[in-house]
Amino acid sequence: MPLDFSTGKKPLTTFSLAGLTDIVLLLLIFFLLTSSFVVQFGIQVNVPRAEASSMVEDQYVSVTITADGQYYVNQKKVPPDDLMIAIREARGNKQVLVLRADEAATIKQFARVANIARALNMRVLMATEPEETS
Repeated sequence: MPLDFSTGKKPLTTFSLAGLTDIVLLLLIFFLLTSSFVVQFGIQVNVPRAEASSMVEDQYVSVTITADGQYYVNQKKVPPDDLMIAIREARGNKQVLVLRADEAATIKQFARVANIARALNMRVLMATEPEETS
């Protein structure tokens, strides 16, 4: 006499995605916490350190002032006389200008960029690095 192991129940045809959703959520949290949000630029400047910093929107115009007084708009070298034209061309519909100035840059250079941004109704953010605490 053969043994009958059937239970009379239909096999489960649906698949629950709850476990998969939990894993994807955990992976997302892991990558968000471990990834670096600092954008690496090709032009090296020593930006000043500050205690607090703010997140920057995805859409912005980047202006860099090097230690020797050179201006770069979105990593393209620009003569000081053409700075307003270059920022206006790079602006498009962007409302934020991020200024990355070397510590050796002068206030006059900063004021020049800030005045141009103000004339174009742009908000100016100064890029800094976190201050080292001991």
